[in-house]
Amino acid sequence: MLRLVIPKGSLEAKTLALFDAADIRLVRGSDRDYHGVVDDPRVDRFSLLRPQEIPGYVEDGFFDFGLTGLDWVEETGAKIEIFARLPYTKSFLGAVVKIVLAVSEESGITEAAQIKPDSRISTEYPNLTKRFFDGLGIPVKIFTSYGATEAKVPEIVDAMVDNTETGSTLRRHGLRVIHTLLESPALLIANQAAWADAAKRQAMEEIKILLMGAIDAQGKVLVKLNVSAADLASVLELLPALKAPTVSKLADESFFAVETVVAKSQINLLIPELKAKGAADILELPITKIVD
Repeated sequence: MLRLVIPKGSLEAKTLALFDAADIRLVRGSDRDYHGVVDDPRVDRFSLLRPQEIPGYVEDGFFDFGLTGLDWVEETGAKIEIFARLPYTKSFLGAVVKIVLAVSEESGITEAAQIKPDSRISTEYPNLTKRFFDGLGIPVKIFTSYGATEAKVPEIVDAMVDNTETGSTLRRHGLRVIHTLLESPALLIANQAAWADAAKRQAMEEIKILLMGAIDAQGKVLVKLNVSAADLASVLELLPALKAPTVSKLADESFFAVETVVAKSQINLLIPELKAKGAADILELPITKIVD
């Protein structure tokens, strides 16, 4: 069976909820435990570690697969297999974390090329930062940060490289983003030897399908309704769908059953419109997974 590692910290709650939505329950004795068992025959145990440690431990075979960010794969240079990008962050779905270069608003700097040689840069990503400034041909002094990186500009350092989702925290601290070094989605990564094992690879692919299905289903509902043949065309014009609404004849051939997937955010406006167009027996049903 597989050994899994997931990130401790900002992504922890969202990741645990995602596995639960995929019906892969990660069970711990308490919220403070760093290890637990998995209610799934494909996975034996799981551990929680800092995301920056996960690529190295997966590379070295302590775990068969895990979840971390592209930023830490790039920062560590770990030799692993990336087999899925998961579009979620600690705050919301469909987003990616950005690794950005930021300076004080008062600095007057508006682009990375304006950073002066020998400037002091604070960051949790010293390798990414060095590669970036080497590419610009600007020698800088890099100071590894262990948190509160934004608090060090401009009193201690001249600029910072850090991760952000919206940039709001940086703006509150009087900082301006002048360049995005990397967009960093959450990743499913695998140990190369485990990925080469056919049975383990199949198990990981199956788990990926369930996780992606749970992500795709979030924020969506299934709508089912009945409509007369005379009103069918006008009802279909209102309905969004992943591909096309499913339409089938009822026993009374003058009526049709219609079903489709709709964004939950649209449903309160859509139902009255459907009713006005002649739809009846409208059902709104929750969806736990959508698998193409």
